[in-house]
Amino acid sequence: MQLVINTFGASIRKTGELFEILIGDEKKKISPKKVQSILITTGAHLSTDAIKMAVENNIDILFLDKYGNPYGRIWHGKLGSTARIRRQQIILSMSNQGLSFGMQWLYKKLNNQIELLLKIRDRRSRLSADITAVIDVLKNTVSAFEKMDDRPDNLRGKIMGLEGRAGSAYWRIISRLLPDRFQFKDRSRNPAKDEFNCLLNYAYGVLYGIVERACILAGLDPYVGFIHTDNYNKISLVFDVIEAYRIFADETVLSLFSSRKITAGLFDKVRGGLSLNKDGKEVLMLKYNEYLDESMHYSGRNIKRRDTIQFDLHKFAAGILKTIPESA
Repeated sequence: MQLVINTFGASIRKTGELFEILIGDEKKKISPKKVQSILITTGAHLSTDAIKMAVENNIDILFLDKYGNPYGRIWHGKLGSTARIRRQQIILSMSNQGLSFGMQWLYKKLNNQIELLLKIRDRRSRLSADITAVIDVLKNTVSAFEKMDDRPDNLRGKIMGLEGRAGSAYWRIISRLLPDRFQFKDRSRNPAKDEFNCLLNYAYGVLYGIVERACILAGLDPYVGFIHTDNYNKISLVFDVIEAYRIFADETVLSLFSSRKITAGLFDKVRGGLSLNKDGKEVLMLKYNEYLDESMHYSGRNIKRRDTIQFDLHKFAAGILKTIPESA
């Protein structure tokens, strides 16, 4: 489970071999064996004994700002797997072969979006023609990706341009699926200009933390990307990989609107837009964690949806190792 702390002034400490969470007069004890990560989204107290127990049990503690962006993490200092993976990752990042490695995440993103829109089209006959038009845009983008051939630096710009145009079409149709009062014009970030983007940005922020953790456990360097460039202090690989799993956030947020769980009371006005308040975070994270923890049949096994990310990244790291010449 993911332990979420979003009440100002809450505290986590160690009692015996358990985490003890105090929120006002309420006290709860949880075994570290049941916790995969701890998400702290507000001002909270954290004892050093609780941090030590988290580190010893391979539990990462992730801190998010008010927009859902991760700004810090406490974890053990061990790198996953072998340094050979990271060395080869750097070599591949400068080649067309590496670009092909990175493209798999974009292909997965587009195919996920197509699959989602196909499911929605079956239920929203009034918008069937418009949804079909967007599905065609996404399919054409996949075809365009497959035909590209150029130097890596030139290809990256073309890839981003095509992906950006496909994204604009996707978000326009997503907006039309919402109740009239919640429809939006464009994607907006930090702060979001509307309720949908506010929820989505926060869900993406949580997802960044999950993907970065999976990269590290798989022995990959989160700062060495294939599509995104490796600028200073930029988690480029995480930016590449997260594309394939954004659908987790998209589906969760859409389901909250379709089930009429979203009200104006879940948001606070900030300069230039909106942010989620405590109640909003609770509504989102309850639904999000339920969705991520659902069991699904994946690659011949039953695993939680959130664990498919780790499963895929171990396969990805193994694929990178296979590109090392036998003489190396």
